[in-house]
Amino acid sequence: MTNREKLSDLLLDIFLLEPEEFSFDLTREDVETWDSLAVVSVAVGVKETFGYHFTPEEATGVARVQDIIDLLENKGISFAD
Repeated sequence: MTNREKLSDLLLDIFLLEPEEFSFDLTREDVETWDSLAVVSVAVGVKETFGYHFTPEEATGVARVQDIIDLLENKGISFAD
């Protein structure tokens, strides 16, 4: 399973989305369930899935799925297809 697939599965579960509703272009405004609890869930899920612990500032600063990818890539976790 690629890191893109792992992230997709994680976010589908957290945001309660159907696969056809998900895209890597989603923003916080696009997802009704992307609330403060989801922010914590994303941070915990990223730690469990990728081994990286977001700082509080990083976690609350994420506004797009691409922000998560950018943060993880900056820590050496590849999302290249």
